[in-house]
Amino acid sequence: MLKIHAPPNLIKPLLSFDLSFLSSISATLSPLQSARLHRFRLRRTSIRAVVAMSIPKFDSTGQSMPEHVAGNWYSVPGLRLRDHRFMVPLDYKNREASSKISIFAREIVAVGKEEQPMPYLSYLQGGPGFECPRPTEASGWILKACEEFRVVLMDQRGTGLSTPLTPSSMQQIKSAQKLADYLTHFRADSIVNDAEFIRVRLVPEARPWTVLGQSYGGFCGVTYLSFAPQGLKQVLLTGGIPPIGDGCTADSVYRACFEQIIHQNEKYYKRFPQDIEIVQDIVTFLAESEAGGVPLPSGGILTPRGLQFLGLSGLGSSAGFERLHYMFERAWDPILVPGAPKQISSYFLNTYENWVSFDTNPLYAILHESIYCQGASSRWSAHRVRADHESKFDAIKAAKEGRPVLFTGEMIFPWMFDEVKALRPFKEATQLLAEKEDWPPLYDGTALKNNKVPVAAAVYYEDMYVNFKLVKETASQIAGIRLWITNEYMHSGLRDGGGQVFDHLMGMLNGKKPLF
Repeated sequence: MLKIHAPPNLIKPLLSFDLSFLSSISATLSPLQSARLHRFRLRRTSIRAVVAMSIPKFDSTGQSMPEHVAGNWYSVPGLRLRDHRFMVPLDYKNREASSKISIFAREIVAVGKEEQPMPYLSYLQGGPGFECPRPTEASGWILKACEEFRVVLMDQRGTGLSTPLTPSSMQQIKSAQKLADYLTHFRADSIVNDAEFIRVRLVPEARPWTVLGQSYGGFCGVTYLSFAPQGLKQVLLTGGIPPIGDGCTADSVYRACFEQIIHQNEKYYKRFPQDIEIVQDIVTFLAESEAGGVPLPSGGILTPRGLQFLGLSGLGSSAGFERLHYMFERAWDPILVPGAPKQISSYFLNTYENWVSFDTNPLYAILHESIYCQGASSRWSAHRVRADHESKFDAIKAAKEGRPVLFTGEMIFPWMFDEVKALRPFKEATQLLAEKEDWPPLYDGTALKNNKVPVAAAVYYEDMYVNFKLVKETASQIAGIRLWITNEYMHSGLRDGGGQVFDHLMGMLNGKKPLF
């Protein structure tokens, strides 16, 4: 443990001494001198953390807490990792009066590079409401990124180890209105503020870092470009360019996405035509059940419209078609005793719940439509837009008429807060969020038109989650953005492509790939 014997009022001026002149001479230093300089900066960062710990900070309950705590290095095959925890304001607009929440970030380097001076890359996870991946070995895009970066995996607030908002923890807030108010601080604007809070405390001399945003993380990346471009060296977006119009853009998103959802359904049933009858039989069985569905292991209920929700994962990601098909292979229990009633298998019901992760990540459902809101309410956008397509998406009618039952896509509906047990306690709070109109802005059109930060984006032509036409509209409003348009990958391309997607985007920015 580093010990500081001087009082903080003497140490803090020393730590704030401007070392920017060292950057100007770093090019003239030998590799050994550069390594020593980097170790000195790391030690100064550690001293800052200890000083921060020595100065009392208090949360709303009066408990003192450190602003930043860094753990020791540890290993998984091929990687070295270090955990960081930061205490940040719940509400950045009212820092002094705000309570504090914890943000968790994991720093990752290749083995042997712990002390080497390397630029930082911050990864913004998809979602909303999902934590960062937990590396088990050096593989995929992380392996590629660690060739030249220190990678920072930040669990977005409310997820993973960042003051997680789980079905149990959220029930500590008894008032629906207070919970709704609390949840307003968990959107992209707050996530970007968290990232900036971490950057200025973690990166030596608070230098800008590279940001990689996947899916919803890309939405956050565009918010970052809008309000904190000074923190960015370059930005990589993978399947995550949002619509940036005023009001609530959810309606335009869902209208545009329904066309692609229908196309994905057609492709699925063309691949697995035998599943047409299986799905029809399941829908009929559910509709004719006493409660209009069958009980799920968690205590919820599986209904025909709930079954259609499998399209969220099954139709839009690599190997999703295959996983969905193999799930339907085991939909029914065998009849072991003649005359025994037909029933859906426990395998199928358990697999269904494993696909629908609301038990572990309820924020995805609760905040899903609010990510599109700027100064307007969503008013259950997906539910309203689906009503315009109900002739095609009425599962019970399709089964009766012998038509393929269509699955839905990335959409959240109000009935889920009745049928999914984990979401039931938050029905009223989510309704308040759906009605909320005074959402603050998430994007600055003027800043994006005047953008100076290099941006490269992977755009997946048949992306079921982020509509290609809307992506093109937004890209035309971000100065200097370079697009790689491909149908080689689906929305999960960053995960599925190993290091290829990351390498291609970096190549676009460093001149190794064609710029356009």
